[in-house]
Amino acid sequence: MPQYPNRQFLDFEQPIKELYEQIDQTKKLAEKNSKIDYSQTIEQLENSVFERRKNITAHLTPWQRVQLSRHPDRPYTMKYIDKMLTNFIEIHGDRNVRDDKAMVGGLGELDGETVMVIGQQKGINTKTRQLRNFGMANPEGYRKALRLMRIAEKFNKPVITLIDTPGAYPGMEAEERGQGEAIARNIYEMIRLRVPIICCIIGEGASGGALGIGVGDRILMMENAWYTVISPENCSTILWRSWEKKEVAAEQLKLTATDMKGFDLVDDIVPEPDGGAHWDYDLSASILKDHIKKALNEVRDLTPERRTQLRIEKFGKMGHWQEIG
Repeated sequence: MPQYPNRQFLDFEQPIKELYEQIDQTKKLAEKNSKIDYSQTIEQLENSVFERRKNITAHLTPWQRVQLSRHPDRPYTMKYIDKMLTNFIEIHGDRNVRDDKAMVGGLGELDGETVMVIGQQKGINTKTRQLRNFGMANPEGYRKALRLMRIAEKFNKPVITLIDTPGAYPGMEAEERGQGEAIARNIYEMIRLRVPIICCIIGEGASGGALGIGVGDRILMMENAWYTVISPENCSTILWRSWEKKEVAAEQLKLTATDMKGFDLVDDIVPEPDGGAHWDYDLSASILKDHIKKALNEVRDLTPERRTQLRIEKFGKMGHWQEIG
């Protein structure tokens, strides 16, 4: 069971924090008074933690799911790679400008099968967040991703992408080096790639930053991830000139996994442990790996030509609209 001192809690997770504090106090009493058996009390409190996590998960608002997708303890791409793959070898650089630390990727074995895994990586502390640019890739990051996809195609290896970004880096220097072109090029090339592509939204899936590695045969989305053209905060700022309406924006954007599945924008929702993926890294990775393997098995035997045609049809028919008047 996770230990309270190593955890950070969101506002709606405070009841869980209070239970952990009670557990800590009870353990201290047990240390001071060995004649009294507190084990049953501690066990009841620990069971209450699991029950509270389950209840919280069952009644989350869209904004709370956005908060969970950004939870500082949530597993990022490298954590999933560590938990799902063996013999992983990271590949660096775009062979043109530099190695973008916000985009990571390389070859590894998924239960004995060699695959190419590519994804955005956020930092786990202040120093690494700056190093990783908060998961916001520059053009060279997307060009590195494309280079890795072409390596996979050359050696006939499936591609798995793990999407977790607040968006592509919006700085002037990124635009000067062709941010829009790099993302558009990736979308074009991923449609035509001859090997299977499985895309997984594991956290934030914002705008073109997500689409730059988000075109594939199957699109998976974790239960507490979000996927939309703009963040709730930025949407609120544009429409209401304030961040205060971010919860309303999250509701109206229809950005949750359930919404995306209803719009046929994702193929499958990947369940998370009660309370969110940050409560159990091993279980989260195991569930995601099972869904990835299932998706790979569904598209593995298609010919490259058929695979390309199905991708074109899949993304060409996306979109829901209503005509009025």
